[in-house]
Amino acid sequence: MSRKIISTSAAPAAIGTYSQAVQAGNTIYLSGQIGLDPASMTMVDGIDAQIVRVFENLKAVAAAAGVTLNDAVKFNIYLTDLANFAKVNETMAKYVSEPYPARAAVGVKELPRGALVEADAVLVLG
Repeated sequence: MSRKIISTSAAPAAIGTYSQAVQAGNTIYLSGQIGLDPASMTMVDGIDAQIVRVFENLKAVAAAAGVTLNDAVKFNIYLTDLANFAKVNETMAKYVSEPYPARAAVGVKELPRGALVEADAVLVLG
């Protein structure tokens, strides 16, 4: 099976040994996104702004692949404080519609660059 690398300047550039997304067959794997502003590569301030920026970054990578976040079948959400889980739910509902994809939410000690939230996703074409 061939792989296609997906990249866009509308989301933060990869800051490690990974691609923003990889398509394998009809499945697209979006790498984890944190609340980095793609233009400045600096973290936005506060949990609310970071959650929005995470979903905007994921949305931009999905668009570069020719799909939307409504094509997601699975999201993984990582939070440094699970008390912010309700805020993720509220924001996520603005980016995906029912029927909602599967999802995991995990509390973690820390995330890259001091982020408060990170999310990745798996999308399926068709």
